[in-house]
Amino acid sequence: ATVAGRVVALLVRAGEVVKAGAPLLTIESADAAAARATLDGAATRLATAESVFRRQVEMIEKGVGLEAERQEAEARLKEARTEHERARQAVALIGAEPGSRVTVRAPSDGVVTSIRVSPGATIAPGGEALLELGDPAQLQVVAQVPEGELRRIAIGQQAEVELPAIATRIAAKVENFNPRVEPESRRAQVYLAIAQRIEGLRAGMLAQIALRVGAEDGISVPVSAVLIKDGKRRVVYVERPDGTFEARDVQMGRNREGRVVILRGLTAGERVVVRGALLLDNQAEQLL
Repeated sequence: ATVAGRVVALLVRAGEVVKAGAPLLTIESADAAAARATLDGAATRLATAESVFRRQVEMIEKGVGLEAERQEAEARLKEARTEHERARQAVALIGAEPGSRVTVRAPSDGVVTSIRVSPGATIAPGGEALLELGDPAQLQVVAQVPEGELRRIAIGQQAEVELPAIATRIAAKVENFNPRVEPESRRAQVYLAIAQRIEGLRAGMLAQIALRVGAEDGISVPVSAVLIKDGKRRVVYVERPDGTFEARDVQMGRNREGRVVILRGLTAGERVVVRGALLLDNQAEQLL
């Protein structure tokens, strides 16, 4: 709402398609009436000030006027113009309708997705939204990404979106990030644009997103596969061809979400013990 007042009429229904500038609802506002009255008064004072100033200029030209009076008339004219402009801008915010009525109009093309007020409701500037408009052609997919994975995502990155409700998969790409990580979930929102319009797609639908990311350096194993020996060694038990196991010292990389990157000590394709490694070495400790 641009002014305080009371809703007297709803001019649209939920689900209705509207064009920019279309009337949505009408407000009865004493503040609007006062602002328009102020503009009318300012216009009258401006016209009077202009007339007085012109008369003083004409008298000076005829040699019968005083320069001091002309300067005073010019100063009053400037004040009247400033007052009129301020009043005009105030009325421009609420619309040009006469009297106390204010019509709220659609700022853009769209669909009325919800109506949050009813006739008789009292409203004020800065309060709750009166209506919501949406553009079905501008839907985004919002992914909740763990903070530890954000560094692996970049704008323009390709993704696949699955929409279970309409049994559809569609290509998408990352458009932007929310710079804030939610403190409770430790996740941030990533916004994706879908490649094409999908019949039946609705705002608020559940989507599952698969992001294509580059492979990380090293080999990843579960944290439970790594043991600590002598307080500083990191050991993984590797299966030999004969079915026995050998302890292999490894160099660890990053530890994230239950897996650790092995930078040195293992070769791709080797089989390691991922559960029960402590049964093979009762002098080791489990890596936490």
